[in-house]
Amino acid sequence: MEQPNVTHDGEARLTPRFWLAVVLTGVATGLFGDLLMWILRLAEHTAFDYHSGSFQNGTARAGDVRRVTSLLIAGVVGAVSWYLIRRYLKNERSEIDEAVWNGDGDLSPRRSLLTSLVSEVVIGMGASIGREAAPKLMGGASGSVIARWFNLTPAQKRLLVACGGGAGLAAVYNVPFGGALFTAEVLYGSFALPVVFPALATSLIATSVAWLYLPISATYTDVPNYRFSASLMVWSLLAGVLVGLLAVLYVRLIGWVSFHRVKGAHILWVMPLAFVVVGVIGLRYPQLFGNGKGMAHSAFLGLGGAALLFALFALKPLVTALTLGSGAAGGLFTPFLATGAVMGGFLGALWIHLWPGSPLGAFALVGAAAMIGAVMQAPLVGLVLVMEMTHGGFNITIPMMAATVIATLIVRQIDGYSIYSARLPRREMDATP
Repeated sequence: MEQPNVTHDGEARLTPRFWLAVVLTGVATGLFGDLLMWILRLAEHTAFDYHSGSFQNGTARAGDVRRVTSLLIAGVVGAVSWYLIRRYLKNERSEIDEAVWNGDGDLSPRRSLLTSLVSEVVIGMGASIGREAAPKLMGGASGSVIARWFNLTPAQKRLLVACGGGAGLAAVYNVPFGGALFTAEVLYGSFALPVVFPALATSLIATSVAWLYLPISATYTDVPNYRFSASLMVWSLLAGVLVGLLAVLYVRLIGWVSFHRVKGAHILWVMPLAFVVVGVIGLRYPQLFGNGKGMAHSAFLGLGGAALLFALFALKPLVTALTLGSGAAGGLFTPFLATGAVMGGFLGALWIHLWPGSPLGAFALVGAAAMIGAVMQAPLVGLVLVMEMTHGGFNITIPMMAATVIATLIVRQIDGYSIYSARLPRREMDATP
């Protein structure tokens, strides 16, 4: 037989009109990424009154009253906004995963934009959810609108929306390769050339356009190029098992809170209360505010004692689940990447007493890749994103691969759901083979 990748396009034909739509989607996604990240930073600086340095340092310097008050205001703003959006725009779609997996890719630009803006504002004010959901959604919504303009087929629209979603992730984290893999492995579920080719193009364009405002450097800067060791290799085999088992619990937790998420007018009091609880916990651990980027970065640099790393590893999934369960809309990528990083650092801190040979940061990189690959059920994406976001980990690729494969396999064998599929409505999850 001939090579399947080069003999046909599959269900979505890559016509000249489709390629023009790819270019426009990439440009729109990059611009939306800039807008949303500008809003996020404006909210961060306004809420915690800092003008330079990292968000983690800004929250650490803020007073106790300011931290709790910021979360309370975020809860009120989010509750009122999402209540109105869901009440008056309830027939409009704004869930990109559901639109690609179970629909025709159609997304409402109005509801998607409003949901994304509110999400970035409350994250900037300290809500413990991921920032990537909004640019991912707006990339998909851009593709959906452009597909309608160009009268593309339903199959072409689904592919374009998936490409836009991956490109949104690529643009805000400066990970064009990882964004394209996210499109193929997570959103579309195919590595065929007719999928990978437009996915790469859309992510490339979106990332380049986003450089108008966002930095060209790695998301996590100054991470050392850690060296391979036998100690790290053996630890990775054992850690992969533990990460996999914990990932099963995390995915089930996300599925449970998504199913029982507060709905209707109850959000008006539950969300502010839940956000205040997160704020009170943050009095002791300000690293829990926001998406967790700061705590992951510290772990990658090998910073933090075992007690702090354990506390963050134990608390981050819980406060993120509480935030989602209160009715908030946001991402899960960075919160679980951060959980994997601090978990790896904590276990590494214990391991080096038994077998020295590797710095804590190396264990954190392995833990992050294994955790995110397992909970997303996307091992290639997990590995590539960690290396692309840190511009490191190349010397410890084998331990990272070993832990990621083991952890992902355990989740697949026990449940098979991911943090994305677990959030779908129950009737659609049950219908998934």
